[in-house]
Amino acid sequence: MRVSLSRRLPLLRLAALTGAALVIHGYHLGAEDGEIHIPSAKKLLDPALYPYASEFFTAHEHLSLFGPILAWTARLTHLPADWTIFAWYLATLFATLLSSWLLVSVCFQSERAKWCAVLVVTAVLTMPATNTSLLLMDPYLTARSLSTPLTLFALGWFLERKYVWVSVAIPVMATIHPQMVAYLIFLVGVMWLVERLKTPVQEPVPVMASLTPLGLMASALPTGFHLAPATGAYREALYSRDYYFLSNWSWYHWLGMLAPLAILAWFWKGKLRGTKPGFERLSFAMIPFGLLSIVAGLVFSSSHQLDMFARLQPLRCFHLITLVFVLLLAGVIGEYWAKGRPWVLAAVSLPLAAGLFYVARDTYPHSPQIEFPAQSSSNPWVNTLLWVRRNTPDDAVFAVDSRYFKDDETDLHGFRAVSERSALADYYKDGGVVSLFPNLADEWKQMSNATYGLNHFSADDFRRLQQQYPAVTWTAIHGAAPAGMDCPYQERGYSVCRLQPLSAALKVETH
Repeated sequence: MRVSLSRRLPLLRLAALTGAALVIHGYHLGAEDGEIHIPSAKKLLDPALYPYASEFFTAHEHLSLFGPILAWTARLTHLPADWTIFAWYLATLFATLLSSWLLVSVCFQSERAKWCAVLVVTAVLTMPATNTSLLLMDPYLTARSLSTPLTLFALGWFLERKYVWVSVAIPVMATIHPQMVAYLIFLVGVMWLVERLKTPVQEPVPVMASLTPLGLMASALPTGFHLAPATGAYREALYSRDYYFLSNWSWYHWLGMLAPLAILAWFWKGKLRGTKPGFERLSFAMIPFGLLSIVAGLVFSSSHQLDMFARLQPLRCFHLITLVFVLLLAGVIGEYWAKGRPWVLAAVSLPLAAGLFYVARDTYPHSPQIEFPAQSSSNPWVNTLLWVRRNTPDDAVFAVDSRYFKDDETDLHGFRAVSERSALADYYKDGGVVSLFPNLADEWKQMSNATYGLNHFSADDFRRLQQQYPAVTWTAIHGAAPAGMDCPYQERGYSVCRLQPLSAALKVETH
């Protein structure tokens, strides 16, 4: 009997859950890693933007089609960039829930198990994946927003032996996020090898052909992988990411890795009711996948001679492991607890949703829960950046305190992504770029040192900064405007000041 499309793909329900996920987890343009991913798309739309220090976000650009996809969409739809980004965020939310539904449909028989899994993952989308510094899905748009649903689609198709679709998904994902696709290929390889060992597979597996595009991409990956300790500015940037090194992990981080693997081992051997063969295959594959990533992490932490390899971040495999574990565990709960008790679905998912909503408000306390594209904001820092966007030249170059990202009122919003203006390198987000691209380390260190403590600079300090960086023409200050400076914006604790051209300042001094 043929199953209708509406039954197989409950699109309206998933669309409703997409809206619920938006309300629970929120949306924040240019927050966190959006500071690195969004400017590349905006520069492609308007090449006049970001004329200075753009290497701190374009370093990723040649590795990914994320920026070109956003720019092409904006041109095709004639939507402003911010609305295009928001539309893509909604699309990736929906795609993540749809791909989750397809994956659990391969693993569970009953509707209650499938819906429990999807409801729970909707509620916990922004939970952290152990100590990887990754959330299951970010409340802002990045390349991972696209790669995550593609990963789940590929896994579901592989479990259904739809290898042609897998062979399409992997190269597409490789053009968007080469790092995350490497983990997917490794996992698919483990699953394929296990299947070959259990029963001979007669038909060819086209997924292996997907490795060819990755081989062509290898030349574009960051260079500098050699046996040597990290030194100088690069060492500072690398070791500021303590989650790169298992030697820095606490016992509860280890528990966050090993407990899911132990439960997945029970899933594999437990012959649980209401599960399909895909459930057992997927549960088992996660175990060597996780253990080998731990071994790699231990190796990279064992000697400073391997510092240059730490940026491969093998422990990021636990982003996928955690996501799959949540789906499978929630499905099992739905199968065993919700039989004859449909209220269990709400009893499990609603408290989780409330908890994650509280976390979202605590993370972005000075911002609206959903930051729709607008000309102003209730967040004073974002409002300052929107004023900068509207009232300063496209080629303006800003100096901002290099530690601004950790100021309470910023709510983790990046300067470049929101203001659409160039800035000297900041310590935190640009430091993350440097941890992957060591050739930027010295420039990053010099720029971030030059603007450290800028919120307390005097007019003379700004003149000295201009002598070091003559391209700087503006500054954004968290605090009162320094005496003697031209500051057309002074609102809600922030000041935006125009720096006098260095040649003019020298003329004034000589007279």
